[in-house]
Amino acid sequence: MSPECTHLDQVADVRPSSDGCEDCLRTGGQWVHLRLCMSCGHAGCCDNSPNRHATAHVHAEHHPIIPSYEPGEEWWWCYLDDVAFDVPDAPSFAHP
Repeated sequence: MSPECTHLDQVADVRPSSDGCEDCLRTGGQWVHLRLCMSCGHAGCCDNSPNRHATAHVHAEHHPIIPSYEPGEEWWWCYLDDVAFDVPDAPSFAHP
């Protein structure tokens, strides 16, 4: 496991694609928690959700960094470096 994320250069100024998991909303699925892709803004459900759309998006699009899209959660995750981290002064992302 890498001690830090080496993919911060892939973070873009994104706007969330949806107020919920965009894939679950399209298919009628349900989610537990949400994650936000920092490359394109895809809002996807976490790995505790039945469909694990955030991880599926990472594998399909090769977009490695997600923060939590939950109120009160400020952590980020890099799939490629397998590391959780904080980004000081990062914008807060939380679905309504």
